[in-house]
Amino acid sequence: MEKQEPRKLKCSIGLWSAVAINVGAIIGGGIFVVTGIVAGYAGSALIVSMIIAGIIAFITAWSFAKLTAWQPVEGGVYEYGRQLVSPYAGFLAGWMWIVANTFTGAAVSLGFAYYLTAAFPSLPTNLVAAALCLAFMALNLLGARESASVNNIFVAIKLAILAFFVIFVVFHVNAGNFTPFVPLSSGVLYGTFFIFFAYGGFARVSVVAEEIKDAKQNVPRALLLSLGISMVVYILVGLVAVGLIGPAGLAGSTSPLSTSIGVTGNSLAVQIVSIGGLVATASVLLTAILGVSRMAYSMARRNDLPSALARLHHKFLTPYYAILATGVLMAALVLFVDLKSVVAVSTFALLFNYCITNISAFKLKNGRKLGRFMSLLGLATCLLLLAFILFASPEAWLVGVVFLVAGTIYYYIRRKLKGKDEKLEA
Repeated sequence: MEKQEPRKLKCSIGLWSAVAINVGAIIGGGIFVVTGIVAGYAGSALIVSMIIAGIIAFITAWSFAKLTAWQPVEGGVYEYGRQLVSPYAGFLAGWMWIVANTFTGAAVSLGFAYYLTAAFPSLPTNLVAAALCLAFMALNLLGARESASVNNIFVAIKLAILAFFVIFVVFHVNAGNFTPFVPLSSGVLYGTFFIFFAYGGFARVSVVAEEIKDAKQNVPRALLLSLGISMVVYILVGLVAVGLIGPAGLAGSTSPLSTSIGVTGNSLAVQIVSIGGLVATASVLLTAILGVSRMAYSMARRNDLPSALARLHHKFLTPYYAILATGVLMAALVLFVDLKSVVAVSTFALLFNYCITNISAFKLKNGRKLGRFMSLLGLATCLLLLAFILFASPEAWLVGVVFLVAGTIYYYIRRKLKGKDEKLEA
């Protein structure tokens, strides 16, 4: 009887689809939803928060690019931490990645619901968000290529709408809304912490590396290209949004871009931007489910999570149990949390994950001294933001530490059980 080859993930995503996955993961909840939170802290200097957060993201993206050029593998930092730091560090990196992106998915699905309920106030916000999680879970079951194709459409629409937003409102900008402009303040640093959430998806493509064509070349390119595109978009949109209604107006809104364009008095323009908010948050959710399920798949095939999560569907070749678990978990989460809480917890978990990334890149000794220096700089900036969370959102630290402790307990219990099974087999 002929031995069956084990099922493998499909390598079906090209460079520009990879860039779109990352742009889809980055541009969404941050610019359409979190802008209001950041304006409440940074005031008219929110653009400074955006630039600082973007620079910090670029430094850590350098480490991701270095690692993926060395070994493009599904699971990204989980695999790098496991191989270059320790199995325990790798596990915690993967564990916190799942936490971060599950909370990201919850945050952007709530953002979607806020924009939809602005048009239809009778709809229940949390139920709308949960339904969207389940719908995109179903789409992800069909395959990465299918999800990427839908995401490509979403990305094209939201970039077009953001371009429309900037061009349409530029002549309505009031320079007086930028005063007082205080770039050197604690508020700008608080704003940097929250807007860093908006850049948090820049490493999404590294988690699906085995499904990308010519991954050693295309994953690093996609990382840096998508981050550059997103940073330019954020700066332009942030400038005109403040110029339209000022930081106080933005801070008081759960759908800040729709609110700001409302000063033009053009109801059609408001509707177009609201559609952009819906599409943008939807695309981030789509890629969040893709990323979390692939991380769970990678950890399960290493036996760090239940092996069922590594099973591939016989027809679609997708990790269907991992996708189902991800979608159901996100849908349950949005029923009980608010936007600001999920943003803070997600950012804490992402920063922890990026610390492991930078340590892994530093330990990889196949690059130049500049690369190792960038990794150390990336680690320092991530640690600085992590420390700042103590002031910006102490509850996020508490929840983040609880997840770290829970992951540690789970890891050592599972390790002990694996050791017993190996002894029994021997």
